[in-house]
This record gives sequence, structure tokens and C-alpha cells, in this order.
Amino acid sequence: MIAEVKIFFEKIAVLGVGLIGGSLALSLKQRGLCGSIVGFGRKEGSLRRAQELKIIDGYSLDAAKACMDADLIVFAVPVGLFKELALKAAAGLKKGAIVTDVGSVKGMLVFEMESLMPQGVRYVGSHPISGSENSGIEEARADLFEGAQCILTPTESTDRNALSSVTGLWSSVGCKTEEMTPLRHDEIYASVSHFPHMVAYALVNSIDSVDPEFIRYAGQGFKDTTRIAMSSPEIWRDISVHNRENLLKLSRLFRERLELFDRLLASGDAPGIEEEFRKAKEARSRLK
Repeated sequence: MIAEVKIFFEKIAVLGVGLIGGSLALSLKQRGLCGSIVGFGRKEGSLRRAQELKIIDGYSLDAAKACMDADLIVFAVPVGLFKELALKAAAGLKKGAIVTDVGSVKGMLVFEMESLMPQGVRYVGSHPISGSENSGIEEARADLFEGAQCILTPTESTDRNALSSVTGLWSSVGCKTEEMTPLRHDEIYASVSHFPHMVAYALVNSIDSVDPEFIRYAGQGFKDTTRIAMSSPEIWRDISVHNRENLLKLSRLFRERLELFDRLLASGDAPGIEEEFRKAKEARSRLK
């Protein structure tokens, strides 16, 4: 369902035309919310394919050229590339343009991005909570953001008109928007997204180190638990590094819970083990 409030941009530049960037472009085009979309990326073959699929109208391997005359610029590359790309794109950013992103990490990166904007260019951090363990332009789809949550992370320096436009952008493609501080965002999503990915990767590697043959005997439970370990290593490498302080705190807490299970198992404390399982089940049931 298309939101009632529609935000129209004459020209949009999407820097990184993969699953998220491609899906946003496709959604905006199908809803008639933009005039044209230009893509930027490192692989011309992927950009050419995106144009063939009519996800973008044109592309450039030069970030500044892709951004030339764009009213909205969306950073959809791994967060580790944000600052370098912002510097390369700066020459093409016109006064009055709005820059946003789809990065899973905010924190200090938001303030760094603000400081890299040329005079008159307005940056608003955003994070649509949508995606897949799959990546690439072939996975892009127009309904990816329908019913998804999108977190916006304004600061004291954020231009309120730009914030309103970016909020309208995400609402227009089906998102439910919410605002929070960049640091609060990273604390929350370290807990419910970033650390679970680390655990999934560690779990798969642990089983693989016992015997690589074991994994082929896994059933649906293992597949469900480790699905996110199929996610892009490049993307999650950058997320982990940029949110490492929160992840280190969670890692210590997780080790404490595992050590508790060790003690319960060593002593054969069946009621204690069951109680831990019960508490986890009750907590998980709060997720609808």
C-alpha cells in the first residue's frame, strides 16, 4: 500500500545498486516518485544489468558524475566505504541536495558524514530494517520495504526540512518510520541484529571445525538458526568494526550465559537448564 504522503525527487543518485539500493530505486520508479535514477557502483556489469532491468535509467563509475544535479543521493554501499565515497562524490553534490543512506550502523558515522557534506548539502541518516541473506541486483524487488520499519537518526545539526523529506521518502515506499539518536540506534541494533549475525557465523564455524561433514546432516532448525550466516561477509565485516564497542559488551554477556550453561550441564542440573530455556522462550514470545 502506497503511503498517502508522497515525496517526489526529479533526479536521484543511488550509490551502490545492490539488494537495498536496487529495491529502493525500483520501488520509487514503480510508484512514480522520481523523474530519473542514476546508479553508481564498482562493477559496470552489475550497473548495466540494473539498467537492463529498468531499475535505473543510467549509471556512472564516477561517483561525482553520478551525483551531478541529483536532488537526492542515497548511500547504499557497505558502511566502511561511506567516508571515502563521500569525499569522491562531494564535487558532484549541488547546493540544496539531500544525502541519506541505508546503513545498518549509525553512531559516530552520522556525525562524520555530516562533517563531510559540502556547504548547503543536507545529510540525514536512515536505516530501513529490511533485507535478505541474499544480495545483488537480481534480488531487488519493489515491495521489499512494505511494512518494514525505518529508523531515522537526526542530530542537533539536522535540517528539519531535509528530515521531513527523507521521512516522506521512506513512508512513500511503505515503511513505518521512527526517530532515535545515532548512538541509541547502534546500541539497539547491536543487540537485535549485529550480534546475532556474529553468533550465527561463529556457530557455523564451530560445527565446521568439528567435522565439515556434519553440516550436511543439519535439519530445518539449524538452517533457521544460521540462515543469516549466508549474509555478505563484506557488509557484516564493516558493520562489526564500526559497532565493535557495543558488540564487545554483548560478547562478554553472551560468554557469561554460556558459562552458566556449562555449570548447569557439569552438575547435571536439569531444573536449572529447563529454567534457562523457559526464560528464553518467554522473552522470545514477546517478538511478534
